[in-house]
Amino acid sequence: MDALVEKLDTKLREWEPNTAAKVRKQVSEIIDLADQDILDIMQSRSVEQEILNLIDEPLPR
Repeated sequence: MDALVEKLDTKLREWEPNTAAKVRKQVSEIIDLADQDILDIMQSRSVEQEILNLIDEPLPR
């Protein structure tokens, strides 16, 4: 079994039921997007955070 799948399986059993349910839903949505080949048009959270950080930086004087 792929290491990522093994890790996910382990974590889903360790997490609180509510957390595990949220992760299952998000992973399912990602799989659906990958099946539609549209993942590349989504911004990752890290890119979004970088943009927000740039916006929040004070302007140079």
